[in-house]
Order: sequence, then structure tokens, then C-alpha cells
Amino acid sequence: MDKTRRLLLLQALSTSALAGQGAGRDWPQIELLDGGSLAPAHWQDRAAVLVFFATHCPFCRRHNQHVEKLHRASQGLRLQVLGAALDREPAVVRSYLANAGYSFPVTMQGPSLRPLFSPRAVMPLTVAIDRRGAVHAVVPGEMFEEDVLELLALAKA
Repeated sequence: MDKTRRLLLLQALSTSALAGQGAGRDWPQIELLDGGSLAPAHWQDRAAVLVFFATHCPFCRRHNQHVEKLHRASQGLRLQVLGAALDREPAVVRSYLANAGYSFPVTMQGPSLRPLFSPRAVMPLTVAIDRRGAVHAVVPGEMFEEDVLELLALAKA
């Protein structure tokens, strides 16, 4: 798919019925796999890219390579990249992250978080949230690297 078609797709998604919902969203306490947490206040004036994935999903594995690049590129910006595992076993997810060299934070709260953002059960599922807390886009399935990296713009908007 050429860049123009990808941009049109992303624009269509961001003007979809889901986009713009949740302005002022109340985030729950997010418990991270590494033992840390993200308090609801953490999300104030911070954009977010939330990626729902499962360790057994080959599309997620490729997609998460791009998510890792986004995470590294977003250091120092008002953008939080967060993986939300849909697996049940934390040890399996830890092993998956270590083997792939992923450093983005991950929560095991994927099953309880997903309904807050989308009714879709597809994997991976990427939710882009602007700095006001509104859902900017919900992108089902694997994305191209360029499209994932374009989400850096949310930190500046």
C-alpha cells in the first residue's frame, strides 16, 4: 500500500465513530509487568499509544517491532507507549518481551482495558489517544512501521 493510501486510511480511522470519544478519559491505575505502575495522574497532558497483543500472534510480533521503535523514539516526549498483553501468564509475556528485546512497558490488564477503548477483538489492536484523552484512532491489525512512527505526532498536537 502506498503512503497516500495509508494516510487516507489513518485519516478515515481518526474520523470514525470511535475517534474523539473519551475526552477527559479517566484512566484506571495501570499495574506494569515489571512491578511498576502508572497512576491516573500520569496521563494528564500526555498522548498514548496503547497496543493490545498476544504472545502467540505472529502479526503482533511484527507489529511490536515497530512499537518498540516508537517507544525508543518517544523518549522525552509527551507520549506514553504501553503494551497490553491479552495472555494469562505473566511468565510467558516476560519471556516473549526478553526474547524479542522489547523495552516498552507492558501491563497484563489487556482483557479489562480493551473494552474501555474498543469492542474489537482483533490482534494486534492499536489505540492512539491524544493529549486531551480523546481517542484519536483505533487501528485493527498490523501496521506498517512508517504508520506506527507517525503516531509520534500525537505528542506535539
